[in-house]
Amino acid sequence: MSLLLAASLLLRVLAILLLGRIAWTDFTTQKIANRDVLLLICLGLGSLQLTAVVAGTWWDMGMSALAGLLLFVVLFPFWALRKLGAGDVKLMAVMPFLIGGSGLAVFSVLLLVLALATAMVMKFPFMLPEGVFRVYIQHLDRKGVVPFGVPIAIAAICTIAFDVILGAKAFVNPF
Repeated sequence: MSLLLAASLLLRVLAILLLGRIAWTDFTTQKIANRDVLLLICLGLGSLQLTAVVAGTWWDMGMSALAGLLLFVVLFPFWALRKLGAGDVKLMAVMPFLIGGSGLAVFSVLLLVLALATAMVMKFPFMLPEGVFRVYIQHLDRKGVVPFGVPIAIAAICTIAFDVILGAKAFVNPF
């Protein structure tokens, strides 16, 4: 059974790498590719399935599916009103599959903090140090675009990394 947990941890590490790529791409181009979102959901479902087999219960997978559907339904009107991008909505709908039901509270708190920090940076770019980053943020502000995929990805990376570290400790020392 420990081999299944190791495979689940490997899928989560791969998801962290993909989330880093998504954050960078969203920051530079304001686009989140559908292939990246599909790959994330595959990694998340694989990890959840392996964990469910080890745990002997499918409760976490069911809760993740329900949370993903709820997020998509709630955020879809914001896309229709042009307040969020379609990639951001799809990325948020995939997050419960990556994080699992047990990490949703930690993810929500981290996302709230990071979203507020992103809003502050976008609203007051003059508070940033002089340089290319500040000019780029001012450019995004003039376009009226906020790369919301960046705080989503960073919050997910932190949550998954925390879970991987705890999982790796339990994998190495199960007692």
